[in-house]
Amino acid sequence: MKVLTASVALIASAALFAGSATARDDGRYASSPLKPWFDSLRSKKGLCCSDADGSVVSDVDWESKDGHYRVRLEGQWIDVPDDAVITVPNRAGRTMVWPVKDAHGISIRCFLPGSMT
Repeated sequence: MKVLTASVALIASAALFAGSATARDDGRYASSPLKPWFDSLRSKKGLCCSDADGSVVSDVDWESKDGHYRVRLEGQWIDVPDDAVITVPNRAGRTMVWPVKDAHGISIRCFLPGSMT
């Protein structure tokens, strides 16, 4: 019984970390003049990774109210934690989000607000 319980715990842990540890930087942005800037972006939660890991958010899929943000991802509105907001000027100009999926759903690691047009 102990072996079964340990096996289940190990499999659950592996599944939890597998979804959040994969990055998509395949080198296609290596020559972008903004790559070093993207690579240095961080929120209070830590480094955001790079442009390849983030997703552009359309103006209709994010909003600001009373100094807080929320984004629509996969059809659901998710509140952006204050410590996930990137506070440096947005050199890319577009709104971006770095979501993390795990067994508990979607959380936001980093959020870079753009200008709503």
